[in-house]
Amino acid sequence: MVIVLKQFYFAVYYLTNTLMIIIKNLSFGYNKKKLLYRNLDLRFEAGNIYGFLGRNGAGKSTLLKNIIGLLFPTTGTISVNGCTPHKRLPSFLETIYFIPEEVYVPALAVSSYVDLFSKFYNKFDKEQFFDYLQRLDVTTEKILNTLSFGQQKKFIIAFALACNTKVLLLDEPTNGLDIPSKKRFRKLIASVMNDERMILVSTHQVRDLDNLIDHVIIVDNGELLINASLPVITEKLCFKTFDDALPNTTILYEEESLKGKAVVIENTTHEDSKINLEHLFNAVTENSEAVKAIFKTQNILS
Repeated sequence: MVIVLKQFYFAVYYLTNTLMIIIKNLSFGYNKKKLLYRNLDLRFEAGNIYGFLGRNGAGKSTLLKNIIGLLFPTTGTISVNGCTPHKRLPSFLETIYFIPEEVYVPALAVSSYVDLFSKFYNKFDKEQFFDYLQRLDVTTEKILNTLSFGQQKKFIIAFALACNTKVLLLDEPTNGLDIPSKKRFRKLIASVMNDERMILVSTHQVRDLDNLIDHVIIVDNGELLINASLPVITEKLCFKTFDDALPNTTILYEEESLKGKAVVIENTTHEDSKINLEHLFNAVTENSEAVKAIFKTQNILS
């Protein structure tokens, strides 16, 4: 009896102290006759960087806006650490930060912006903020709205990270960034990640997330196609290149390369391989039924 009680109290402690986003039976559409999502079930936990991948128009931004409470589900529920997003309570808003694809900055100096907006986030760290600006190579001498779009976006990223919110939602964060800036962005995100933080990155530029995310979610035509961690993906799928005969197995995706044919196949031989996110995305969207069958055997899909 004592052991059972201890397990119960541990479970209650875990559920109440671990940051979670729980989406249950979510359907959403701007038009009731045409839904972007149908009966979507997802669960996000702290300590992870989630890559939310999809085509343009697949509803990636829409899902993030539902999580932040800017849009409301047609049916179903969303809970962010016990809070209901659409209520937009200050106690909820200070724990979450959303960076849209198109950012806006006012005609303010950096110091004025910080003085005005940092007050909404009780964990804002000014020292961290200026460190992040330096690491992203953002100039601080100019009025914000005179900066280039890439500089404005990096400024907002630095500010968002310095707010130290538990949840950070990034919608197409690398749009507008040049190649060196994308590298700095990935390095900075990796360096600030910890077990108490959760980051959701939505993008169709799959290559920009290489070596950054640890969990992949792909939704297409309103349906969840894959929802799995990188170790699970490499356990179930194999990414290889063949310079001559292709393997005698179902090929989920193939692409010509300088070294031969790059393929994605079911990992029936338990090989270790490096995930290619672009090839994974193509395999999942082009052969969704075959991929779902592979992953569903382990109940990986919701």
